[in-house]
Amino acid sequence: MKKKSTQSEKADLFKKLHYSKQMLVLPNIWDVTGATLLEETGYQAVATASAAIARANGYQDGEKMPFEQALNVITQIVNAVEVPVTADIESGYAADLQGLKIDVRKILATGVAGINIEDSDPKTNQLLPVDLQVERIKLIRKVADKAGIRLFINARTDVFLKPSTLTKDEKLKVAIERGCAYMDAGADGIYPIFVQDETVIATLVNEFSVPVNILITKGTPELGTLQNLGVARVSFGPNFQKAMLLAMKTSLKNVKDRFVHSHITDMLV
Repeated sequence: MKKKSTQSEKADLFKKLHYSKQMLVLPNIWDVTGATLLEETGYQAVATASAAIARANGYQDGEKMPFEQALNVITQIVNAVEVPVTADIESGYAADLQGLKIDVRKILATGVAGINIEDSDPKTNQLLPVDLQVERIKLIRKVADKAGIRLFINARTDVFLKPSTLTKDEKLKVAIERGCAYMDAGADGIYPIFVQDETVIATLVNEFSVPVNILITKGTPELGTLQNLGVARVSFGPNFQKAMLLAMKTSLKNVKDRFVHSHITDMLV
């Protein structure tokens, strides 16, 4: 019987996947079924999407889902597969650093190999001060190290996501400043969510010495182009869930339309 990998071994493997010649493609999922399907079809890692998990459980994104409930879903996913799992933990569900320390310990207890941590305040929907986010990343690294777990920290910056009066060049400058600060704080990867411009993506890849994660959305360059630009990792957020629900809605409508049409036909005979 094959020996199961430890949490840190999975974290090491997950980090290694970011440095291979093949870009790491992560279709984000929200439940055990999706995780096992990814593993069965040959994906080398599993990533969750907070928005998809929240929606599947009757909540809106933005830390509206109870933290303990989110942890239960993540734990079930980790236990269902042997490949590394990275969890989207939004902003960490914590009001302060002490609360974040407690939450990170609980997140580590799920068995995850990596996390996404964003630099937005879910209460104000504004970017957190960069100094505060640096302290938060340092704390996560310290807690993980103390627990003996080599957690992969993917530091998300929401510069390109938030409505702003900044120009494209100004947003790029802020994203670089934040990304470099997060790297210095101990982040293993940088996730400039919603960046789509090829030139901007290429600049970010060249500026950061750690892997860059790009979100696949409408308007994002194709996968082959992103790989050629040096992008190490791509993810899909809640888009797979949206596509699945749309397909399901179409199927349900077809069934209903056929039933109604058949019923009317029967009445006319």
